[in-house]
Parts: sequence; C-alpha cells; structure tokens
Amino acid sequence: MMTQAINTTAALYRSLPAMDNLLLNSTVLKLRQEYGEAWVKQQLSMLLNQARAHIAEREVLPKFCATHDTLIKTLSEQLLAAQRHSLQAVWNLTGTILHTNLGRSQLAESAISAVTKVMRYPTPLEFELEAGKRGHRDQAIGKILQQLTGSQSCCLVNNNAAAVLLMLSSVAAGKEVIVSRGELVEIGGAFRIPDIMRQAGCTLIEVGSTNRTHLKDYQEAITDNTAAIMKVHTSNYHIHGFTSAVDEKALAQLCQQHKLPLLSDLGSGALTDLTEFGLGDEPTPQKMIQDGVNLISFSGDKLLGGPQAGLIVGDSELIEKLQQHPLKRALRCDKMTLAALEATLLLYRNPKALNDELPMLRKMSRPVAELEQLGQLLMVELPEFFAPHFNLAIVPTQTQVGSGSQPDTLLESLALTFTPTSKSLYPVHQLEQKFKQSPRPIIGRVSNNQYWLDLRGSEQEVRLINALREVGQKL
Repeated sequence: MMTQAINTTAALYRSLPAMDNLLLNSTVLKLRQEYGEAWVKQQLSMLLNQARAHIAEREVLPKFCATHDTLIKTLSEQLLAAQRHSLQAVWNLTGTILHTNLGRSQLAESAISAVTKVMRYPTPLEFELEAGKRGHRDQAIGKILQQLTGSQSCCLVNNNAAAVLLMLSSVAAGKEVIVSRGELVEIGGAFRIPDIMRQAGCTLIEVGSTNRTHLKDYQEAITDNTAAIMKVHTSNYHIHGFTSAVDEKALAQLCQQHKLPLLSDLGSGALTDLTEFGLGDEPTPQKMIQDGVNLISFSGDKLLGGPQAGLIVGDSELIEKLQQHPLKRALRCDKMTLAALEATLLLYRNPKALNDELPMLRKMSRPVAELEQLGQLLMVELPEFFAPHFNLAIVPTQTQVGSGSQPDTLLESLALTFTPTSKSLYPVHQLEQKFKQSPRPIIGRVSNNQYWLDLRGSEQEVRLINALREVGQKL
C-alpha cells in the first residue's frame, strides 16, 4: 500500500509540465513579450511550487493544473491581476461623501485636465516667464488666494497637519503656545494637536475647561515666553449645552495688545457659503482674515474640493518666515498638486457654478427627487438578477459629509438595500465581497444583516446599473 501511494504521488509530480516546455508555449511566449521574461518565469515558478505543495498535502493535482491550458490560463489571470493598479477607480456608495479611506474629494474636470498637462509637458514650476528668471512655486496660487481670501500672502504644503507643524515650528519653536482645552482635537490616525506641538518644539499651555473658555483665561496665561495664541476649529466634533468660547475677533484684539500672532487651524477649509448647498455654516479663511487672525491653515481635499494640500494664508511677514524654514522644502507640494489646486481655486471666482463644477458639492446638493428617480429605475432593472438570493428595496437614509467635516450635518438620501431571503446561499458579507471584486469595486456598508448602497454617492448611473447587474448574474 505504501509503495502504491508513493508511486501515485510520484506520478502526480511527474505529470507537472517542465518549466522549459512551458516557456516555449506559444501563449506563454506572448506573455513573456508583454510582461517581461523574468516576471513570467517567476510567476510560473510560483504556480508550480503551489502545485507541488498541493500534491504533498492532498495527493491530488490542483484544479489549475488539470491541463496545460488551465495552467496557462491561471498564469494569464495572475499576470493581469498583478498589473492592476492599487489606486483603481471604485464606486463610493458608503454614505460618506468625503471618505478618507477612498481618497476624499474627487477633482473637478478642469483640475484633472491641468494635472494631465503638467505630467505630459515641461512647465514653469519655478520660472517667471516674463522676467526670465527663477520664480517661486507658490507664487501663482498665492495671487489667487489673495484675491479669494483678502490675505497678504500664502504658503503651500502637502496637507493641513504639515501646515500646522510648519506654522508652529516657524513662529513658536522653544516657546509657549496658548490653546483652549476644548480645542485639543484628535484628527485621523490618533494624530493630536498636542503631538504636533511637541514635534514643533513648542510648549502647550492649556487654558479654560473642556466646555468653557473665557478671554481672561487666555489673558492670564500670557507670559514673556508666550509665542502665540492658537485657535483650532473643532470641525470633527461639537460640544453642545453649557458652553463658551472666545471668537477670533476678541482674541485678535488681545494678541494685538500683547504683540503676539494669532494662529488658526481651520481644518476643513470652506471658501464659500456652504449653506447655499444644503450644508451647515462653516467658518471661512476670508472671515478670519477680516477678524484679524494672522495665520490660517486649512485643507485642500475636504470642503475646498481639491487635491490633498495644506494652505496657509495670512500676514506676509509671517508667511516669509514659513517659506524660509527648512521644513518648507521637505513639505512642499509637487507640480501635479499645484496644478490641481490652482484649477480648483479658479472655480471659486464663480461660486454660483460650484455645484456643477465640483463633484463633492454636486453630490451633496443633489435633490432627493433625483435620487427617487434613480431608485425607481434600479428597482425595475435589478431585482431579477439577485433573485432568489436577495430582496431589493429603496429605503430612506442619511449621508454624512465625512473627513471630519460638519459632523452635525446629515443629508437626506436614499439607499438600495439587499436583504438575504430564506433561500439565499449567500450571507451579506459574501455579497459584500462580490461587490468589491467587480472590475470597478462597489463599496457600500453592512447594517442589520443588509447591504446598503447610498445613492447620493452615485454617478455615471448607466455604468453603475450594468456593474450591479453583472454582480447579480454571477451569484
């Protein structure tokens, strides 16, 4: 019996094709040309090793080695899968528009076009065409931001955390910075304002209490070692009830009396009145400039609707300190970010057209009546493809803004839900995987043993319906 078993296993090993023979197969020869000799050989070797391990464990050939054709087909599929970009397009139907894990803001078409051009051609990134001399990469966008915000100057870095770090490092290293205890926020990834202060070499001076801070709290904390007072916009949470905070105008007057700069980490960075788009009121950099704030930092890829960037606007003398700091070079934006940011900011010259131009605002301001029409269409087109495993329905839901912006704002929306039937062979988590395995993955959320697709995040709806239908056909 043992001899028979050994002979059978040995025969299985012998049935595996030789590497040299496989490399001469006509299909594999084409794959070698397309993907490269070394890569194809490495993938083939991995498949043959997997087959040997399978034989050793189970004493049968794996299914992909049933024939030479199935082996080569598996090779082709693996090579294709390995070529797919990790940053592929997905459908964001999670119910969070500015989803940090899904890249936050989608860019306007003008920004996409601008990025494509600077990728394809040389561009005067740090060159003044008229003067024929070296220029500064922040200069062009600086002029636009001065027009939009009323600031004297600007500085651009790669995100708002970097902006806050640069502000504090340039203005307050080795000294004290006063912040209200109720504004010591934590942003994504357990990254906290006190951590940034520590990294910048500042000493944090907390004043007030979690829910109430008064002007006298700041005033009493000022010493000869105070470098600045800092306001932090608590964009990702709100405290309600018995609360008190000091506004920027009052703090600016206090800072002027003591010849101190007032810094603001604004975070979300709206440049227009968002109430016109059905969102909550949001402080703007231009209002803070008017109130006397000296340096204001905010994000490019949240409520601004642009690329990831940190924008700092304010007094030219302080901005020049930031530009001269060694950290600036390490944190500066590349030409693609600057191109996308400039194109996005130019749209703000016509705020009334923003809901058409910016995908973020277009989705947030979309009337529920349009979502109802889409829901009716989905219920006509899709149920038969998911029967008998899932019952489909259109139900009311609420969409959140996301990325720590406007936590109290919930937009009325509709969702397409998938509920397993008693005959279903597919639990909800398996359906979720099927959606994620689509050529363009469909990302929703699971709740109460249902799979939810929030329709406010939808776009290119004919393609979306076809993508959903394809998933149903494969069940």
